[in-house]
Amino acid sequence: MKSIEEYLDHFPKDLLKEIEEFGILKDFPANMEILREGQFIKLVPLLLEGSVKVFTRYEDRELLLYYLETGESCIMSFTAGLKNAPSKVFAITEEESVLLLLPVDKLKQWLKAFPSINDFFYNLYDQRYAALLETINHLLYNHLDQRLYNYLLEKSRQKGSKQLNLRHRQIASELGTVREVISRTLKKLEMEGKVRQSSLGVEIL
Repeated sequence: MKSIEEYLDHFPKDLLKEIEEFGILKDFPANMEILREGQFIKLVPLLLEGSVKVFTRYEDRELLLYYLETGESCIMSFTAGLKNAPSKVFAITEEESVLLLLPVDKLKQWLKAFPSINDFFYNLYDQRYAALLETINHLLYNHLDQRLYNYLLEKSRQKGSKQLNLRHRQIASELGTVREVISRTLKKLEMEGKVRQSSLGVEIL
């Protein structure tokens, strides 16, 4: 594993020194909830290795908001932590992951002392807002088959593989629909020659 400095080399050395002193480095297994809905945030996660999915819930439905990738933090938990408000999202590791947990009380101090960490979270907020607008556009203007295909392409990009170990129920949960609809839509994409289904999951052709 690389050092914290190698992961966060865009931060100044005096800030890195503070992060190394007060941050908590922790390994998490796959499919573990690292953030609960309604939880008061004392530690803001910053992903160093692996992948984390961030969801919101409405009634009985779950909707995938975004993924955390290497070097990213959860802007929703950051905001909740600063406001001392309960989290409106929950987060689950998609694979074995290494996270750096940043104490909220220290973050408040660092935001005043180090402009670079302000820029870091501002840029994350900007990325998430742009992604949210894209999601809204997909919901308004794209049919489910196009949304599903775009979802699979994004998964493929993240994994670096065209073979995706995904189950229909998982896809349905992340797209805010039901398993039966996903099964029918995947069959349609398969008939169009865009994907192939097997016992291993879904392969993009």
